[in-house]
Amino acid sequence: MRRVRIYDTRTRSTRLFVPLTPPKVGMYMCGLTPYAEAHIGHGKAAVTFDVVARALRRWGYRVFYIQNVTNLDDKLIARGAEEGVDPMVLADRHFRAWLRSMDRLGVRSVNYYPFATDYTPEILAQVQQLVDRGFAYAAGGSVYYSVAKFPHYGELSGQKVEQLRPGARVAVEAEKRAPEDFVIWKAATPGEPSWESPFGPGRPGWHIEDTAITVQLLGARYDIHGAGIDLIFPHHEAEIALAEGATGQAPLVSTWMHVGLLTMRGEKMAKSLGNVFGLDRALDELGPETVRFFYLNASYRSPLEFDPDRSLAEARDAYARLRGPSDRLAEAARSPEGDRPLDPAVAQASADRVERLDTLLADDFQTREAIAELFGWGRVVTEQLPKVAAMDAAGREELDAPFAWAREVLGLLTVPEPSGASEAVAPALAARARARARGDYAEADRIRQELRAAGIVIEDDGKGTRWRPAMPSDP
Repeated sequence: MRRVRIYDTRTRSTRLFVPLTPPKVGMYMCGLTPYAEAHIGHGKAAVTFDVVARALRRWGYRVFYIQNVTNLDDKLIARGAEEGVDPMVLADRHFRAWLRSMDRLGVRSVNYYPFATDYTPEILAQVQQLVDRGFAYAAGGSVYYSVAKFPHYGELSGQKVEQLRPGARVAVEAEKRAPEDFVIWKAATPGEPSWESPFGPGRPGWHIEDTAITVQLLGARYDIHGAGIDLIFPHHEAEIALAEGATGQAPLVSTWMHVGLLTMRGEKMAKSLGNVFGLDRALDELGPETVRFFYLNASYRSPLEFDPDRSLAEARDAYARLRGPSDRLAEAARSPEGDRPLDPAVAQASADRVERLDTLLADDFQTREAIAELFGWGRVVTEQLPKVAAMDAAGREELDAPFAWAREVLGLLTVPEPSGASEAVAPALAARARARARGDYAEADRIRQELRAAGIVIEDDGKGTRWRPAMPSDP
């Protein structure tokens, strides 16, 4: 297994990553509250941790990656009431749309998406543990966590308890003993979903769903917790207090990874602020790999500014330049194999480039720098293209190795397969040839356009007519 260094939010340093039980890695990402359509900001963290999981698996780690779904909270209840839909039905609808978007985006590394309400028994068991251990108290049908009982509260975010205010999604209730205390079991409100409990009917608080799920699935301690930086406080502070208070084991997480937010005009993109650009819209307009490229062509820890008038066009143009040599190599490699090996110096350069790519990713996942290396390799490939027809299979594979790395780890530069319409290419080409022979160039162009719409590109040159699958870099 490769040595990996990751920036840890808790220690504010880049540290050697050492799993608790190597080669196993338990990884958790705070997931979606699916009360509305996902926006392009949601995709940044999803793609970041998809790359983390892909890279760790490449290096021999056995990653179990889970991402929760908050399928019941105040926002879902309010939106469900507006639309006249059960809030959990609404959550399921938007979550299924999210999965379709993730599949298009190439995010397929998550092993399991646990729904919060499926873990209500585990949540109630943890609430009881916290009450029994003196970290929580019942009041007015709800149960609250007493922040003053946990001396390490605030260490992740660097905040002091006396400076804290009630957290997001936590109302200021008269029953609380202190303003910073937060609800972990919320008393039932008429007309809202609820479950029976020893404390009275109610539903889970926001923070405790994560800790009940992770303790159940990953254990009292695990390796990586990821999310956007906006969740450091209060959510992740609360998670630490809850899990460590309930289990008595610390630290809850060995490495905290936080992703910089996607901003629009300097503000966090958020459904609540109304400054959103739909994720599916971006996928439709740009294509999934260009959206991935947009996210990855920056440091994951930095904010990423999104300008709807410029960002998409700039990403499309830059990604087309990156794809060009890869697509041309894939096209050239479809010719019959030759018998010449790749020049030994170029073969060594390819191996060195792959090692450099792994090194960059193993040092806190430097995807932007890796993309720069791929641009550089594209120049090498362009020089070698005239020789590809004569190369043997091993030589072609060696020349493609850095691009193959990009496909495996970054989810970029994939090689499209011919569509199912390719079976109709031969008769279509014959019909086109007949049309050209009789001077019916309008019909010949119509056939070309129909094939292009089906993902087939027709090329005419002095040697005749050839066809190939369309590449994303094609005009």
